[in-house]
Amino acid sequence: MAANTPLHIIGGGLAGSEAAWQAAEQGVQVILHEMRPERPTDVHKTQHLAELVCSNSFRSDDATANAVGVLHAEMRMLNSIIMTEADVAAVPAGGALAVDRDIFAQGVEAKLSAHPNITLERGEIMGLPDSTWDQVIVATGPLTSDALAEAVREVTGEEDLAFFDAIAPIVHADSINMDIAWFQSRYDKTSAIGDGRDYINCPMSKEQYEHFLDEMLAGEKMSFHQWEENTPYFDGCMPVEVMASRGRETLRFGPMKPVGLTNAHDGSRPYAVVQLRQDNRLGTLFNMVGFQTKLKYAEQVRVFQMIPGLEGAQFARLGGLHRNTFINSPRLLDSELRLHKMPRLRFAGQITGVEGYVESAAIGGIAGRMAAAEILGEQWDAPPQITAHGALLQHITGGALADSFQPMNVNFGLFPELEASDNKTGKRKLKGRDRKAAFARRALLSMQGWSGNTTLDIEALFAPDDETRRSA
Repeated sequence: MAANTPLHIIGGGLAGSEAAWQAAEQGVQVILHEMRPERPTDVHKTQHLAELVCSNSFRSDDATANAVGVLHAEMRMLNSIIMTEADVAAVPAGGALAVDRDIFAQGVEAKLSAHPNITLERGEIMGLPDSTWDQVIVATGPLTSDALAEAVREVTGEEDLAFFDAIAPIVHADSINMDIAWFQSRYDKTSAIGDGRDYINCPMSKEQYEHFLDEMLAGEKMSFHQWEENTPYFDGCMPVEVMASRGRETLRFGPMKPVGLTNAHDGSRPYAVVQLRQDNRLGTLFNMVGFQTKLKYAEQVRVFQMIPGLEGAQFARLGGLHRNTFINSPRLLDSELRLHKMPRLRFAGQITGVEGYVESAAIGGIAGRMAAAEILGEQWDAPPQITAHGALLQHITGGALADSFQPMNVNFGLFPELEASDNKTGKRKLKGRDRKAAFARRALLSMQGWSGNTTLDIEALFAPDDETRRSA
């Protein structure tokens, strides 16, 4: 293929943005197509690339014992634009990486727009492009337009595999009653930029919890179109009232679990807790953690103002519901994310069946590198399966069973089993955090070799003392 062949990327979300950046950095000319603002969506509020719509959290940043934290570290080794700008826009969130969503999206768009190898074109792509586009990455994510989604279904022959994601409300911080609520991270854990007070906690007694549950379950919900009624939810972004309907204790063992928290006002242990996480750098907005919902707007205000500390809450954004579309990647894609029936098309991001901001961006970055290698006539060697990137890639291109394929977050269950050489504690079988640490260390060492980036001091990262780990 000619080295001057342009790479067309459809979709300017996290996956498309990362794909464009990685391919452009390899020297390929990229045309990034984003339909907003000419064609808005039901949930986006701006025209910026990489706008975050569901949450402002990239989840755990712990690269020593958490699979998504390992993925963060691997992406940083690959000079990820998403991770670079997330670090710039970070706000306190305990051990998680959360961002000011406006600063983040503006930063991503500014860097992509300034790149000499990237051209940004606004406007909707109404269907699959014709053969004049030799190399295409479809990275349209969970909000793929109806016209393009229908074109994909026609060429793949697959049935509709859409499901719903729900969005959590955002509250103005100055409307939270801090005479009732208090700042504390669970078990007082924090990140480098936090202070152990990264969450606002609203406590409930047993009686308050039971009454809240009754009202939420009875609240009027958003209706579905007839053709959408049997579409399943993804467990990782399930509406809070759907979780509650599975049992009266479900929320107390989920987003409302009280463990690791003590009421700062009276030293008591609450029966249940609603947590709010900082949503912007100024600390003026807080996101209701785990409270994605399909309640109607008026019902959200009524029910959520029943939460102690939120009785006067003013909402900057109420929760909502949107359709998510993904393809059956294990059946439809080859090992390089190309469509079997039309190999000039690659798919990347959430439409491939990876779930989560970070996972979507990671697969976007890999797709961009794959396409660049093909355009430049270079050999492509996939990241080892023992890395987080490799495990995710393997899962969606053959590791998962096509007949039961569902979206998946990165987790150590996707990684190949540990070998004896990975056990640094002798013959004792690794369990718990030691086992996770072994997966993480092996992955990072492998990614370091694959990427050639040795800036992360992995041995220091896994050192037993805090001071050495911080130096990494």
